[in-house]
Amino acid sequence: MRLPTSLLASTRAGSLLVALGGLFLTAIPAAAQGGTGTVRGTVTQSGNNQPLVGVLVTVEGTSIKASTNTRGQYTIERAPTGPHTIVFRWLGYRPLSVQTTIAASGVTTADAVLEQLPIQLSELMVTGASKVPERAVEAPAAFAIVPPRVMQAAGITGQAPLALREVPGVDLAQSGMNDFNVNARGFNSSLNRRVLVLQDGRDLAIAFLGSQEWNALAVPTDEFSKMELVRGPGSALYGANAFFGVLNITTPSAREVVGTKVTLGGGFQKPTRNDGTTYGGSTMRFDFRHAGTVSQGRFGYRVNAGFNQADAWSQPRTSADGRDLKREYGDVVEDSVAHPIPVNRELRALNGQTANLATGVITGGDPDPVKNFYGAARVDYYANNGSVVTAEVGSADVRNEIFVTGIGRVQVTKALRPYARLGWASERFNVMAYWNGRRTRKPQYALASNRELKETSDIFHIEGQEIRSFNSDKGRVVYGMSIRNYQVNTKSTLMLAANDDRSDYYYGAFAQVDYQLHDKLRAVVATRVDLGSLIDPQLSPKAALVFSPNDANSIRFTVNRAFQMPNYSEFYLRAPAGAPVDFRALEAGMRASALGPALATVPNGTLFTNSAVVPVFASGNAKLNVETTLGFELGYRADLSRSVYLTVDGYVNRIRNFVTDLLPGVNPAFPFWTAPSQMTVAAQRTALQDAVKAQLLASPATALAGRGLTRTEDGRTAILVSYTNAGKVTQWGLEAGAGWQMNKSLRGDATLTVFDYNVKDAAVGDSLLANTPSAKGTLSLSYAGDRLSASGNVRLVKGYSWAAGVFNGYIEPSTTFNLDAGYDLNTNFKVFVTAQNVFDARRFEVYGGSVNGRRILGGVTTRF
Repeated sequence: MRLPTSLLASTRAGSLLVALGGLFLTAIPAAAQGGTGTVRGTVTQSGNNQPLVGVLVTVEGTSIKASTNTRGQYTIERAPTGPHTIVFRWLGYRPLSVQTTIAASGVTTADAVLEQLPIQLSELMVTGASKVPERAVEAPAAFAIVPPRVMQAAGITGQAPLALREVPGVDLAQSGMNDFNVNARGFNSSLNRRVLVLQDGRDLAIAFLGSQEWNALAVPTDEFSKMELVRGPGSALYGANAFFGVLNITTPSAREVVGTKVTLGGGFQKPTRNDGTTYGGSTMRFDFRHAGTVSQGRFGYRVNAGFNQADAWSQPRTSADGRDLKREYGDVVEDSVAHPIPVNRELRALNGQTANLATGVITGGDPDPVKNFYGAARVDYYANNGSVVTAEVGSADVRNEIFVTGIGRVQVTKALRPYARLGWASERFNVMAYWNGRRTRKPQYALASNRELKETSDIFHIEGQEIRSFNSDKGRVVYGMSIRNYQVNTKSTLMLAANDDRSDYYYGAFAQVDYQLHDKLRAVVATRVDLGSLIDPQLSPKAALVFSPNDANSIRFTVNRAFQMPNYSEFYLRAPAGAPVDFRALEAGMRASALGPALATVPNGTLFTNSAVVPVFASGNAKLNVETTLGFELGYRADLSRSVYLTVDGYVNRIRNFVTDLLPGVNPAFPFWTAPSQMTVAAQRTALQDAVKAQLLASPATALAGRGLTRTEDGRTAILVSYTNAGKVTQWGLEAGAGWQMNKSLRGDATLTVFDYNVKDAAVGDSLLANTPSAKGTLSLSYAGDRLSASGNVRLVKGYSWAAGVFNGYIEPSTTFNLDAGYDLNTNFKVFVTAQNVFDARRFEVYGGSVNGRRILGGVTTRF
C-alpha cells in the first residue's frame, strides 16, 4: 500500500521528526562538556626527512581530524584533554599511531615519520560497506578506493567520473563534455541511476529524472578527500536506487585543508562538425579554495569557488534528410551494413547556432561552450567532546550541457543547483539534514521536438544514525532512520497539470548487526524498510559472512536485495515523442469501405479528432512498481606479499520488474482507440475499431500506431507510448583487480571485468539489453618521485549492442590511452598536464551521444 502524500497524514513520520529533533537537542549540552587542548606536529618521510603534504591526522575515538600543509605541519585545536592516540594515514605510507597526553593548556607536540609502503588492503579503511569505518579486508562488500593521484589528475578536466576509470566493474559512458553514465554490473541506460551517488551523505540525483548532473558539482574532484565505490546491491543500508552500488564522495572539513589553494588551467580538444571540419576546442578552468580556523580553533571555515568552460563534442542533427547522425557516426562505425545507423532528425539546433527552417542546414554559429560556475561555503563547529557540527551552502550554475534521454537529446540552457546541509557527527552518531534544489533559469529544450522543458524542484531530507558496540566489542549495531520529501513542478512542460506541482514523501529505517563469531569469522545481517507515497513498502535484507584466516586475506559471501524506484518521468511524463501523424488517408479509406455509411454522422476530417494532425505522446505510468534485484556474491581479497595485492569478486543477480523503454499499448490507463461518440451502434463501433487496428498493423511503417492509438484524458485521439514493468533476467560476472609495487616509486595496476546475462522474460517490443560490454579491462603504470609524479593507463572495452529510449545501435569496441604528470616546483607550486585519449581514437560511448576525441589540458596549482 502506498502512503498518502501528506506528511501530516503519517504519524510515523511525525514521530521520526520528534525523535531526530530530540536527539539533536539533548546532545548539545554534552558537546560542550570537557576540557580541550591543542596538538601540533610535523610529518616527514623516512629516509629523506621531506615534509609530507596531505597526511590525514586524526584523534582516535573522535571525529577530529586535520591534514598536513605544504610544510608537513598540522594543528588540531580544541582536542579533548587526556591520554589519546594520534593516527597518521596517507595512501602509500604505513599508518602510524602515536600515544600522547593532550594538556588543557599550552601545546602538545606529536611528530611523525612515515615509511613508504605499497598499498595494502590490510591497512586501508573503508566506510561505505557498513556505514562505519572498518578495515578494508573485513568489509562485507566489493569496493574500491580511488587513489588521490587519480582524483588530482581528474580535477582539471571537470569530469569527476573519470576518476573511476581504473575501478574494476565500472561502466563509464560519456556523452558530450560532462554527461556521464556511471554504472556497475550491467543494464546501463541513457540516464543511469543504478548507482547511488552521495557527497557528504547528500544524494546528488536530479529530482525529476533521478540521474546525475555531473556538471553541477560545487566542489572540484581534486578537492575530494575520498571517493569510495561499493559495488553490488546496497538498499539494506541506503534504501532506494542503491541498486548496483553506492559511490561515496567525501569533501574535507575546514581543519583538513587550512590554507589557500588556487588552480588555473586550460587546454584544447577538437570538436568535429558533421562535414569533417573542426572548430574552437578550448578549455578554461579556475578553482579557488581557502580554509582556516577562528576563535581559538572553535570554528573552522572553508570556501570554494570556480569556473569551468569547454567547447563540447556534441553536434547538431537538424538536416531535413535525417542523416546528420549518419554523418556524425559514419567514420566511427566500422561496419554500417551489419550495424546500420538510423535516420534521426532534431527540430532545434544547439545553443549558439541557427538552422534553415526548411532544409535544417546550419546557417551560422558553432555550439556554445559548456559552462559551470560554482561556489560553496562551509562552517564547522568543533565541540569539546570531539563531535563536529557542520553547516554548508553552495550552488552551481550549469549551461549548455546535453543529456541523452529516452525521448532524445535535451539541452540545458541554464540551470541552478543550490543546496544546503546541516550535520552533527561524532564517533558514535550523526544527524544530518539537507536541501537540494534545481531551477531552470532558462528553458531546457527537447531537441527532437523543439519543446521547452522546465523544472523547479526541491529535495528535503533528514536522517539520523547511531552506532553501538556490545559484548566487549565483539558485536556492533548500526541503526538509523530517514525522511525525504520531493517537490517537483515542471509548469506542465513535462507532466500534465493534474500530476504536476506535486509533493511526495519517503520514509526509511534500517539496522545492521555484525558479530565476531570466531577470531576468524564475522557475521553481518541487516535490513531496511522503505515506505513512500509512490511505492509499496519495500523490505531490503542483507546477510554476509567474512572469513579472515589472517590480517592479509579474507573470503566473503554476501546476499543482498535492492530496489530502484521509477523516476517522475516514468511515473508522470507527458511530452511529444515525435512529429504528428497525418491520418487523413486512413480516414478516407474507412469512409470508402463497407463502414462508410456508419460514418455519415461523423464530420469529415474528425474521425481521429483532427485526422490531419494526430499527436504522438510519451506518457508515464502511475501504476509502475519498483525494479528489484537479489544478489549473491563471493569475494576474495588479499595482500599476496608486501608489494602485491589481489581482489576477485564474483556475483549472480536475479533482476525482476524492469521498467521498460517507451512502448505502445502497455499502459492500461490508455486502451486502444474508441470510435467517435456520434457512432451509437455498438457493433458498428467495434467493427470500425477492429478495421482501424488491422489497417495500421498491416504495415511496419504504421505498426506502432496500430498498438499505441488511443484517446487521452480529454478524449482526443493520440498515439501514445508509455512504460510498464516486465522482464526477468539472471546476470553473472567477475571483477578482478591487482596491484604490484615494483619499487619505491613505480607501481602497476590492472583490472578485468567479465559479464553475461540471460533474459528469461521481456515485454513484447522491448529491447531488453544490458547495454554493457561482456569484457573490459584496464592497465596502468604510475610513478611517484620526490617531485615528479606521472601515470599512464589504457582502457579496453569490447563492443556491444545498445538500446535505450529512441536510440538503438552498436557501441564499437575501444582502446583508450590516457596520460598525466605533475611536477612540484617547490612546496607551494605544482605544474601538471593530463591527456585523455592520447591517440585520438574517436568513438561514442552512448548510442545517440557525441563522438569524443583527444583532449589535452594543463595548469598550475599554488598552495599557501
